[in-house]
Amino acid sequence: MLRETGPARIAAITLDLDDTLWPIRPVMERCEQVLEAFLLEHAPAVARRFPRPAMRALRDAIAAERPDLAHDYAALRRLSLERAFAEAGVHEGAETLIEHAYVAFYAERNRVELYEDVPLALPALATRCRVLALTNGNADLERIGLAEHFHGAVLAREVGVGKPDARIFAHACRLLGTEPHTVWHVGDDPELDVLGAKRAGLRGVWINRNGQDWPYPDHPPDLVVRDLAELQAWLDRLPTDW
Repeated sequence: MLRETGPARIAAITLDLDDTLWPIRPVMERCEQVLEAFLLEHAPAVARRFPRPAMRALRDAIAAERPDLAHDYAALRRLSLERAFAEAGVHEGAETLIEHAYVAFYAERNRVELYEDVPLALPALATRCRVLALTNGNADLERIGLAEHFHGAVLAREVGVGKPDARIFAHACRLLGTEPHTVWHVGDDPELDVLGAKRAGLRGVWINRNGQDWPYPDHPPDLVVRDLAELQAWLDRLPTDW
């Protein structure tokens, strides 16, 4: 459903990743399992002191303590590990073990299962216009095997702010060399993706895979689609120069 707010061509698409191209919850659950298994083998005192629920609580506590790092999940995870090792009394070799633990965690973080529409729709979108990843997460498109379909990637930890901050959208537009009103941002989160994009002058496209009600009736998306396949079909119906 297109909600027309004035004429605009599509020069480029900025595309969210987590929960837009793949579900993130099962990924993070596996990451926690991998991290716990690593600690049980290489730092059992830490694993006993911080089993998965306790490690999750520690990570949340550190995130609350360090709002300045809200855009940098990697830094928060490393700080969590440093705190866990210190509180468990494991100091010898801690720096190396922490780095290896994070490497194991991050490798699993990039093992994702794409939504079924993505393998066909994403390459098709990339032939229609430039597609730039725009994410608060830290997924590696090269490792995942999707980088060839993207013009590039904008990660919050590299910009210094995350969505819905207008600065990250502006940064993406500068990289694309396009005016904000010609860029369509596509994502699953009403606040971070759609409203954030619209406040920054972009068009906001809501991927609504679960048939949810839009929570901000006074500020509707420009377009609502069920998945990337529906977005691709909608774009294919437009004039080629639109």
